[in-house]
Amino acid sequence: MKKVLIIDDTKNIRSMLTTCLEIRDYEVMAAENGIVALEILDKLGKEIDLIFLDIRMPGLSGTEVLKILREKNINSAVIIMTAFATVKNAIDCTKLGAFAYLQKPFSPDRVNAIIDEVENTYTPSEAKEENYKEKACNDETYIIEAMENIELNKYKEAFEVLKKALASNPYNKDVYKLIGKVNELEGNEEEANRFYAISGLFS
Repeated sequence: MKKVLIIDDTKNIRSMLTTCLEIRDYEVMAAENGIVALEILDKLGKEIDLIFLDIRMPGLSGTEVLKILREKNINSAVIIMTAFATVKNAIDCTKLGAFAYLQKPFSPDRVNAIIDEVENTYTPSEAKEENYKEKACNDETYIIEAMENIELNKYKEAFEVLKKALASNPYNKDVYKLIGKVNELEGNEEEANRFYAISGLFS
């Protein structure tokens, strides 16, 4: 039976993920903070196949936890759980070999899609990790630049960046969501709703 570790300070998220994973025959362990997570990793370490890791936690952050486990040569597939407010920290995790992102709030369907992706494609080889890091880093860099332009009311510039993001990866729902946001801020309600709807297709 494969082992998975859930690291999140929110009980409801731990419970929902536990249910999704136990249905798929994973042995689930959960930690409410980074300190407890490291205690589990010290005991089981390389036996853990998959880790769901929240970035923003009190005390030891998810980024710090990821740095430590990589220093210990633990090559478990790591799924980062994050929101727009923590995208910059998420890039640090990408550089450390995070496999994928789970955007909060998320549904059980999205969780299952991520697990499918891990089971079908993840290997801890250096070459594959580099591919994942490069792709995710590009996506998040575009998102950060677009968000910064939005905050400065530079909607045209934000839209141009988001077009580049779509050209790089047309399957990132967060890009469609941000395009919807730009249209909403510019008063284009119909276009905003269209892109929000498209983003929903990827959840």
